[in-house]
Amino acid sequence: MPRTDPPARQKAAPESAGIFHRSYLLVTLGACALVFLAAFESLAVTTIMPLVSRELDGAGLYALAFAGPLATGVIGMVAAGSWSDRKGPVAPLLAAVGMFVLGLLIAGTAGTMPVLVSGRLVQGLGGGGLTVALYVVIARVYPQVLHPKIFAAFSAAWVIPSLVGPFAAGAVAELAGWQWVFVGVVGLVVPALLLTAPALRGLNGSPDDADSPDPADRPPGEEGAGGRTPGGLAKLALAALAALAVLGLNLSAAVPGAGGVLAAAAVAVALLAVRPLMPRGTLTARRGLPSVILTRGLASAAFFGAEVYLPYLLVERYAFAPTFAGLTLTGGAIAWAAASAVQGKLGNRLEHRRAVRIGSALVLGAIALAFVTTVLAWPAAVAIAGWIFAGGGMGLMYPRLSVMTLALSTRDTEGFNSSAMSISDSLGGALALAGTGIVFAAFATLTPAAPFAGVFALTAAIGIAAVAVAPRVAVVPAVRTPA
Repeated sequence: MPRTDPPARQKAAPESAGIFHRSYLLVTLGACALVFLAAFESLAVTTIMPLVSRELDGAGLYALAFAGPLATGVIGMVAAGSWSDRKGPVAPLLAAVGMFVLGLLIAGTAGTMPVLVSGRLVQGLGGGGLTVALYVVIARVYPQVLHPKIFAAFSAAWVIPSLVGPFAAGAVAELAGWQWVFVGVVGLVVPALLLTAPALRGLNGSPDDADSPDPADRPPGEEGAGGRTPGGLAKLALAALAALAVLGLNLSAAVPGAGGVLAAAAVAVALLAVRPLMPRGTLTARRGLPSVILTRGLASAAFFGAEVYLPYLLVERYAFAPTFAGLTLTGGAIAWAAASAVQGKLGNRLEHRRAVRIGSALVLGAIALAFVTTVLAWPAAVAIAGWIFAGGGMGLMYPRLSVMTLALSTRDTEGFNSSAMSISDSLGGALALAGTGIVFAAFATLTPAAPFAGVFALTAAIGIAAVAVAPRVAVVPAVRTPA
């Protein structure tokens, strides 16, 4: 098979080049813009969905409007990962952006709630594929020493949407109509893609392992797919099954009597379906790459499972105004970006595994503070301050988990491993949110604080699992930092 050489701009870039060097500037700006827009769209839709549901008489489909994109995103991740490994990341990236834009247009022109949910499902396909394709682009465009910096830039791209997204979406919905929140993002996605396009030339084509470590030379657990992955159609079928299971779990609470049985069955089906879509040993915390992937999912589950209920706690138990309660999440987002920037500057001075261990401990500590605040009726400031540490912990470990995943991938497993990491991230969050929803409903008839205490207890248990698995992540050889 003929070798596909890296783009000429990488060879021309000096050793000291950063992510904003002219060799990488366009792809850095374009990729960060795409991440920014995905973040803005997510926060904006969360803000306007109550208004959309009321106008379209769609209360019965409200939860599905959020669960649906998360579920179909798994399918998009698998498709983009397989496609990227076979043909390179350009075509999958273009297709993912196209699906994302199509979903925005369908949702923005919807006259009924079922049509809007259909648009959200299409958005999920595109959003999942976009994430994986961008990871492969990073692996092909940037040298390994710049990976911590570009992932830190991605985290920073979430800050402004966290600050202005909800307010801007509310203003647009009030002045022009909620439809323009969806349609308006389309006009921003296209320029972002055009920025990225010139830097993507030369990235397509079949991958080649000549410039990558031989999987046979890796320690056990760091070989990526491990030669056991199903074919393309089988992967998509398994992803679809996992997506259906996630949707079933979200809807199981609505089934009287049999909800618990259905929930357990849905979790089992989801885990069995995704098992072949991840490196061997992921679900058993095998040392190395599998534990990197598993830690990503556990961290996502603990953090996002608790974060959703923190503003709710402040509104219900402490009589905060919704806007003020939302500032808690803004503080966490700023801390996430700041910690990401710090770890990017530290580079090899902060060993990857140590960053993951510290980050997972910070997230667990913050959830524990929220639990204690709820049970003992401590001042709300305790939980609010704690969540800043949670954001810092995520900012510290998330980029390093991404760096380790790419560092332990060969050119023909970059797509598979990036897809596995994204699936773990998405599925972990989805399962945790479904689980916390079930716990919250089950404890709702007890004391007013009981539902929140149950939620934070469950997410703390997940956080403990993340802390336990963190020391088993891969040890990646240090890359010499440019002078």
